[in-house]
Amino acid sequence: MTQLPVCFIVIVMVSTDWSDAENDAVVGSYFSMLTDELAGRSYVKAAHNRLLQEQIGRSRGSIEFKLCNVSAAIKAFGLPMIEGYQPRFNFQMSLAEAISRWLARQPHWEPARSISEQNVFSEAAELFVGAAPTLRNAPPPEETDKLLAVARQFDVAGRDERNRALGRAGEELVFHRERRQLHLQGRADLAKRVRWISEQDGDGAGFDILSFTPEGRDRLIEVKTTNGWERTPFHISRNELEVADARRDDWYLFRLYEFARIPKAFEIRPPLEAHVALTATSFQASFG
Repeated sequence: MTQLPVCFIVIVMVSTDWSDAENDAVVGSYFSMLTDELAGRSYVKAAHNRLLQEQIGRSRGSIEFKLCNVSAAIKAFGLPMIEGYQPRFNFQMSLAEAISRWLARQPHWEPARSISEQNVFSEAAELFVGAAPTLRNAPPPEETDKLLAVARQFDVAGRDERNRALGRAGEELVFHRERRQLHLQGRADLAKRVRWISEQDGDGAGFDILSFTPEGRDRLIEVKTTNGWERTPFHISRNELEVADARRDDWYLFRLYEFARIPKAFEIRPPLEAHVALTATSFQASFG
């Protein structure tokens, strides 16, 4: 009796995980394109893709998909995304770590524009102020959870808070907008009285801009600016919260977003807990 040979199927497991070196290469290419795009310089996405194929040995389609993953992670960092690379949120935290490494190596990279170098009155007149985000127009929970997880781990709110150039540029734009709006409403007298408190008197007032309604009532405006999307987390101080509560009829939080492109904005009013989730992030330590 002839014995039949025993056959074995050998399955070769090929890892599809991206290494740190591969992630670093893709993130570096993405920031190169983003920098050119924000500066108004032309670039060729296909050329970047071909170069990455040579560098890391991945296929064109794989790299395109990964660049869309970078868009999602960039969004979580509160930074502008490349137009055309629609965010795909199934990215690993290792990709966010690669973005953090790139930013650490490029500490002076800054997408914010200098409002002082532009026609501030034109910018202020064209500023779109829309409705504040709500639960109704929130992204799917799985996307929101991913974005917030990255924002928390890499302290995105803290980075924007420490970016004095970004904060100052946002305040300057709102200052000129308030004066412009009062002029358009026939209150040139009030426009002259608008004050940039944080610039003229320093921080500590609990708001940045002292403006007015057309009827002459105070508008105490705290400005929060980001280059990212409208739901990017932001820091707010205990003092600002206390002033918002004490002057809730006059206090406004003016949120600027997508500042590096065409700035947009919305306003929210106290009580802030009705609009945002407040999370304590630091504590004062003292010796008894």
